[in-house]
Amino acid sequence: MRPDDKIESEKPLKITYNLKGRGEKKWFVLKVESGREEMIKDALQARVSANQLTYLIPRVLVPEEKVLEIRGGSKKPVPKKLYPGYVLVEVETDEDGRIAEPAWFLIRETHGVQGFLGVPFDRRTKRPPKPLPMKRHEVERVLALMEEKRGVPKIRVDFKVGDTVRIKEGPFENFDGYVEEINAQKGIVKVVVNIFGRATPIELEYWQVEPL
Repeated sequence: MRPDDKIESEKPLKITYNLKGRGEKKWFVLKVESGREEMIKDALQARVSANQLTYLIPRVLVPEEKVLEIRGGSKKPVPKKLYPGYVLVEVETDEDGRIAEPAWFLIRETHGVQGFLGVPFDRRTKRPPKPLPMKRHEVERVLALMEEKRGVPKIRVDFKVGDTVRIKEGPFENFDGYVEEINAQKGIVKVVVNIFGRATPIELEYWQVEPL
């Protein structure tokens, strides 16, 4: 890890807010440096805790799912970001719909955060922005999806129906064909290959084929 890859939590900003916990909480999307979502989330949460601002920023999430990566016939669960380059944050807003000022300063000064979705940070302005919050059904869908993905991980596939693939193991090794059907639950793919001049569908496990 390079020195600049590590995001340190800064010292408390010693800021106060006189409408403690009385504003409306809304979910927003933060644009962040891609590939550093978890570190930025951890840094933001650390700053929130250090400044005792959990009443303004109660939750910070990096939506992800668990997928099974198949390599050499073995399956390994790995996390996969649902929205690379973005972090979801629940923030208190004022009656005008603007981000609570202390929360805005804290988020803005967290290294790696580039701005709210659709509202890049402008450090010349001193007034908190009024970004568009996520809709209730969008938040519910993301939270439900995250809860669902805590169960059995799905198998990661590097191809889709219609793609040309090559069979890399089994009696039809090195045969090329196209994907006709994918069964994500069973980890089975149906590939149509040409055998003796006839298009023949063959059922294989994901790891037995590779995209061309």
